[in-house]
Amino acid sequence: MNNIQKYRFICTLTFGDIYGQIIVWLIVIFLSLAAALALMGASRPVYALATVGLILVLSLPFLLFAFVTTLFNHIEVTATDAATKPETAPNNIPAQRPAQAAS
Repeated sequence: MNNIQKYRFICTLTFGDIYGQIIVWLIVIFLSLAAALALMGASRPVYALATVGLILVLSLPFLLFAFVTTLFNHIEVTATDAATKPETAPNNIPAQRPAQAAS
């Protein structure tokens, strides 16, 4: 368990990294709603509901995959020297102390 203290885990993910993914998914949602409204106007409400449901069910796994892979790409694991502890991590993230139990 002491070996974990030799490494520093840093997440450098920012909102700008996933902003494009959110915009694309919102476009997919609005297109599915437009298709549903078009089918609703054609007096086929069951098909409209099925279209929205199908597009949501098919697009959510891709969205989740994109978010998770982006997150994993922004996790940095760096080895640290036990003798020298830096005050700040890369990207100006302040160093964190491990949690300790209250006595």
